[in-house]
Amino acid sequence: MQASVGDRLLVHGRIVGQHDRTGEVVEVLGENGSPPYRVRFEDGHETVMSPGPDAVVRHFASDE
Repeated sequence: MQASVGDRLLVHGRIVGQHDRTGEVVEVLGENGSPPYRVRFEDGHETVMSPGPDAVVRHFASDE
């Protein structure tokens, strides 16, 4: 998994009734875009995480 600051991280719910969560990568702590990442979720909560197979990176589309 590779991500950059500004990319969105979509974490799928793992149990019935659990909603997907979306967060913004605010810091890349690994080398060359590798985990772990500091992620800020929509509710304002920040955490350092190494996403598992239930997560997908949505790369930020630059206007350049």
